Amino acid sequence: MSPFTGSAARTSDWEHLRLQLADGVATVTLSRPEKLNALTFGAYADLRDLLAELSRERAVRALVLAGEGRGFCSGGDVDEIIGATLAMDTAQLLDFNRMTGQVVRAIRECPFPVIAVVHGVAAGAGAVLALAADFRVADPTARFAFLFTRVGLSGGDMGAAYLLPRVVGLGHATRLLMLGEPVRAAEAERIGLISELTQEGRAGEAAGELARRLADGPALAHAQTKALLTAELDMPLAASVELDASTQALLMNGEDYAEFHAAFTEKRQPKWRGR
Repeated sequence: MSPFTGSAARTSDWEHLRLQLADGVATVTLSRPEKLNALTFGAYADLRDLLAELSRERAVRALVLAGEGRGFCSGGDVDEIIGATLAMDTAQLLDFNRMTGQVVRAIRECPFPVIAVVHGVAAGAGAVLALAADFRVADPTARFAFLFTRVGLSGGDMGAAYLLPRVVGLGHATRLLMLGEPVRAAEAERIGLISELTQEGRAGEAAGELARRLADGPALAHAQTKALLTAELDMPLAASVELDASTQALLMNGEDYAEFHAAFTEKRQPKWRGR
């Protein structure tokens, strides 16, 4: 995401989510606890636009995505989205589905790691938001459910058919997307859907510690690692090795690489600048 922006001012207030910024860490909280943080058209758009703004500003080094109340996110609101889409024509439906995919792309393409904090339900679109994150930190109450076939739609929604096999393998992904059955925390950890399983009620704390560790680290190295992980999913080995070589050559000209050597020589901790 280019840091150059036009004349539009930074958004001062987000209606459908809460944003907190503290020393390089952004915490984004879905805040409809009475509806298990069910997503609306506005919530999708806010997430898409917020991630774009934060990516341009380059002040964020890690982002925590959480849900308020009893669960992470129950997916699209049945009345406000599913009910509304029944009245849309094909062009409007395409616009909506492209927007939901843009949210996933924004999570994957933003230049900072995203940590999803999962407790309670992560269903439908909520499960895909967690899936798109770089890390999923969950407690034993977490349960994932990719429910799209349960409402008569393709399980491959919002990039799920692309991302899920790459996280848990084709066999598990086929089962989860076809059947839409819930996956509880223990199984999710076993198949690799959870990055870290904490004690009950500690997922937020653990995610905060991970975010702090990432934010205090070499931000440019993290950004390029994330970019390569995404870009190289579909590349042949020769192209991947060449992209790795080009990226490393650029980073070897950076301040952080020289700072590591200086810190090692002086027997101190590096002072990472993200440059």
